[in-house]
Amino acid sequence: MIETILVIAVAGFAILYYMKTGPSMYKFIIDTSANIYDKYAPFSFKVIQEKVKEMGQEYTPRQYAIQIVLFAGGAFGISYLYFYNIVTSIIYSIIAVCAIPYITFLRSKRIYSEFIFEQIQVYTTNTIMEFQTTQNFVKAAEGVVNSGLLEDPVKADVKTMIDMAYKDGSIDGALAYMNERYDFHMTKNMHQLFLQVTREGARDTTEVLENMLTDIDVLVEGVYKDRMDRKNFHSQFIEYGLLLYCMVMLIQLLLGNERYMELLQSPIVLIALHFIVLFNSYFLLNGEKYYNENVGAE
Repeated sequence: MIETILVIAVAGFAILYYMKTGPSMYKFIIDTSANIYDKYAPFSFKVIQEKVKEMGQEYTPRQYAIQIVLFAGGAFGISYLYFYNIVTSIIYSIIAVCAIPYITFLRSKRIYSEFIFEQIQVYTTNTIMEFQTTQNFVKAAEGVVNSGLLEDPVKADVKTMIDMAYKDGSIDGALAYMNERYDFHMTKNMHQLFLQVTREGARDTTEVLENMLTDIDVLVEGVYKDRMDRKNFHSQFIEYGLLLYCMVMLIQLLLGNERYMELLQSPIVLIALHFIVLFNSYFLLNGEKYYNENVGAE
């Protein structure tokens, strides 16, 4: 009876640990990323995968094979330490392998979002610099397109914006289109500035544009610092999550392997152990999802 209570207590400790540390861990990410990244327009998974492949960031068959071996082997080893049952371990291994496509998808979304952010940085920075020469927003945008610095889909959208401006005879609708496609503060602020300049007529914008370039530089610096912080935190997060799987070793150390094997005959103990494994797995997947998806906030 005491041993059963011990197992349940460990399961309870896992829950309390997640409830206590989980939000504080996520708070670190939220605090460091807030007001740095911005939302980017939703794109289909097909577009994301094609761009990731074009960038050379897609996993090779060898890398996928290594992932399968690591996930299957890790899940088998951990679950066997919990249940000492080959069938149960095989089931957990299959579940772990099934999670690989989902994790790969999350990774692709992160890579794509970072790519979009960098493209928007190029678009805003170079449009401002071109405008300082041309004093015309549409001509400045054309100069950025012709420079070869932009890549699709941003390049294609800038071309569409230019065509809309010529067709409408104004930049209002064109800027609204870009703001909707790329919901970044830097694009909205820049577009608002050029809209005011167009409506108010020609005036000296040198100082204002220089200040905006400085703001963008500060933003980008914060973004890359945040990426490093998030990457370091992610590594620690995974390490702590894997260590929590090893709580069963603490139980076996306290009780002894023979007594632990006897406990495995109890349905209550088995349920508690399955709960620990599944809850910890859910915790890790949620953390992985947060790291890869929530790359910023408005």
